[in-house]
Amino acid sequence: MSDLLLEIKNLTVNYKTRKGNVAAVGGINLNLHKGETLGLVGETGAGKTTTALAIMRLLPVPPAVVPSGEILFEGRDLRKLSPNEVRKVRGERISMIYQDPMTALNPIMTVGEQIVEMIRLHEKMTAAEAHVRACEMLEMVGIPSERFGEYPHQFSGGMKQRVVIAIALACNPSLLIADEPTTALDVTVQAQVMEMMKKLKRELGTSMILITHDLGIVAETCDRVAIMYAGEIIESGTAEDIFEHTRHPYTVGLFGSIPDLDEDRDRLQPIPGLMPDPTALPAGCNFAPRCPYRTDACEKQPVPTQHLSDTHTVRCIREI
Repeated sequence: MSDLLLEIKNLTVNYKTRKGNVAAVGGINLNLHKGETLGLVGETGAGKTTTALAIMRLLPVPPAVVPSGEILFEGRDLRKLSPNEVRKVRGERISMIYQDPMTALNPIMTVGEQIVEMIRLHEKMTAAEAHVRACEMLEMVGIPSERFGEYPHQFSGGMKQRVVIAIALACNPSLLIADEPTTALDVTVQAQVMEMMKKLKRELGTSMILITHDLGIVAETCDRVAIMYAGEIIESGTAEDIFEHTRHPYTVGLFGSIPDLDEDRDRLQPIPGLMPDPTALPAGCNFAPRCPYRTDACEKQPVPTQHLSDTHTVRCIREI
């Protein structure tokens, strides 16, 4: 499609360790269109951050190895670009908000200097012009420009995250990857940051990949959702597909573990068991050991992706 911004084809990422080969991402496929928000959901260790780092070309090599896959951004395969070409794309066309704002900022540079550094790296501006632009970015994320010369330790966690967002959006990128941007924040600040991100996305027309395990944020923010489990996308579709026509047992389990204010229950229903060891994944479906509907077929061979509709896919052979 002409508005296709990002297309990931059969991306596989492994980590070579002394204990063996860790299968972090196993042949995933993803599409993202211009102006769209995609939610990438799953437990810790599902491969969400590894996928984001692969897009950014920030995987630690070694131990990371990418044996297969294409990452097509604006028609170009990011895996085939030279390091210099990637540096031009990273920050200018694709930006990332990291999970912990406490460690994402340089403690010995003022917040204003860090925004200016990003702008001057990618834009042909004088120091004075970049200073003005940095002040505008601070104001845009709700921080008075008078705080340009302050250091990260002088800001609260929520304000630090706003600075990180200002840096990420300073060059008006086409794609913003937000890796659990509100995990380190309290609930009130979470709501403020997410509302601000949605507002900026509307104003700037930026596409976004939101990595999270919070289905409430997904429901409020995302147009499409991809559920990851043990390095695979096991269900994907529009937000309506995932929330109203849930198909995969793992997705059902995720919703079953969320409190419902309209239902009186003594205990939530957890998903039994743990994710499989990534150094020794099952021969069949990765979720089979925890699945109440598993059959012999699930445990013996990989489960193919089924297309339930034009927008809804699932890796499950269970009939409903």
